[in-house]
Amino acid sequence: MTHHIVVLGAGYAGLSAAKGMARRLRRHGVRITLVNAVGHFVERVRLHQLAAGQRLADRPLGTLLAGTGIDLVVARVTAVDAAARTVRIDSAPYAIAYDTLVYALGSGADTTAVPGAATHAYAVATYQDAVRLRARLADGREPVAVAGAGLTGIEAATELAEAHPGRAVHLVTDGELGAGFSERGRRHLRGALHRRGITLREHTRVREVAAHGLVLADGGEVPAGTVVWAAGFRVPDLAREAGLAVDARGLITVDPTLRSLSHPEVFAAGDAVAAYGPDGTASRMSCQTGLPMGGYVSKSVAAALTGTTVKPLQLRYVWQNVSLGRHDGLTQFTRADDSPVAAVLTGRASARFKEAVTRGTVLALRR
Repeated sequence: MTHHIVVLGAGYAGLSAAKGMARRLRRHGVRITLVNAVGHFVERVRLHQLAAGQRLADRPLGTLLAGTGIDLVVARVTAVDAAARTVRIDSAPYAIAYDTLVYALGSGADTTAVPGAATHAYAVATYQDAVRLRARLADGREPVAVAGAGLTGIEAATELAEAHPGRAVHLVTDGELGAGFSERGRRHLRGALHRRGITLREHTRVREVAAHGLVLADGGEVPAGTVVWAAGFRVPDLAREAGLAVDARGLITVDPTLRSLSHPEVFAAGDAVAAYGPDGTASRMSCQTGLPMGGYVSKSVAAALTGTTVKPLQLRYVWQNVSLGRHDGLTQFTRADDSPVAAVLTGRASARFKEAVTRGTVLALRR
């Protein structure tokens, strides 16, 4: 009987895993099915551009999968029945049985963090989020408040300020702007916000998201017609509900080969997995980890099915790229453990560098 591998999610991790397995197991008679909620590849690192009103290149999954033999099912995953080894989806055929499962469903905005966020805030974590925010901002000039100053919040705030000149943009964070960057990097971030007229509020905790803006823990408010929630991410509850071993954040716990600790027929990659870097800290959610994890999972699954072995995953970092509008950016070079070094690339050079890396990632996924 043909061994059936089902891959959930066609982001950076899932797509690279599926294509890698198709290549490595071509002569082993396996069948691979890729399940994704939309029929095109979403460049998550460009979603702030989409939210700001820019057109993104259409990248149909059918084109990216051409010649691989991978079956594509466009549907939303509603449940995983780990005991029956079946995935439930919201359209025909409604259920897909698997022998091996690769779980790469990624993450979304954590709108459960404070009251009102799920009701009143917008996000830029998924394609649907970005389209919804773009429509919201198409008319009117009311102020925008971005909650959260991680990479997503910084990119969203600067992109929106550049695309909507004259519109007040506030960036609110409960910590320090660019705390994970070098001094030179932090200085460039502050300058970029200042040049775009963005109001920064640091060490400010949000107590509630209301219809009129942000309500702060100190009793103050940030009035805004639109709130963009970028203060953290969370994964779907599907893995926990399926009975897979997960950590406190709901991330699938795995061995060094990204194999589930509780269900050996399940592998995981990307934002959904509790993987760790060389210093023992949890990997950050990014395409910089999702893409290599997807490639690694293809090796790990192939090894499991062919009776060979694979070296444990080693996550190593080189840089963090931050867009600051279309013509500015910050590239913070890092040690392997993701801690910053003094060296940075800024301005147009950084913007061009990130664009080259982003395009190169898509080219790699096409192969």
